Amino acid sequence: MTDDSRRPEIAELDQLLDQERQALLDGHLSQIAPIMARKAALLDAVGHLRDSESAAAAALRAKAAVNQTLLDGTLQGIRSAAARLSEVRRVRRSLETYDSRGRKKTIDGTAPDRMERRA
Repeated sequence: MTDDSRRPEIAELDQLLDQERQALLDGHLSQIAPIMARKAALLDAVGHLRDSESAAAAALRAKAAVNQTLLDGTLQGIRSAAARLSEVRRVRRSLETYDSRGRKKTIDGTAPDRMERRA
C-alpha cells in the first residue's frame, strides 16, 4: 500500500477520533459503539504507518490517548453512579443506625419502589 492510498483512512481516523472525543464530552454514549467499530476497521486498514507518516501516527496516538482517558473516566463515572443507586435502593429497604447506647439497630423501610418527584 502506498502513502497516497492510506491518506483517506488516516484523515477519516483523525476525524473519527475527534467525533469520539466530542461524543464522550457531550455524554452521547449511544454514539460510542458505532464509532469504536468504525475505528477498529480504520486501524486495520491503516496498519503500520511508515516512517514518512510518523507525524500523522503520533498525532493519532495522542488523540487516541486523550480519548482513552475520557472513556476511562466515563466508565468510572457510570460505575460510581450505579454503586450510588444501589446504595440508595439498599437504604430504602432498611437503614442501619445506632441507638443511644451504641448498639446497632436496623430500621425496615417501607418506601415504594418508585421515584418521587418534587416541584
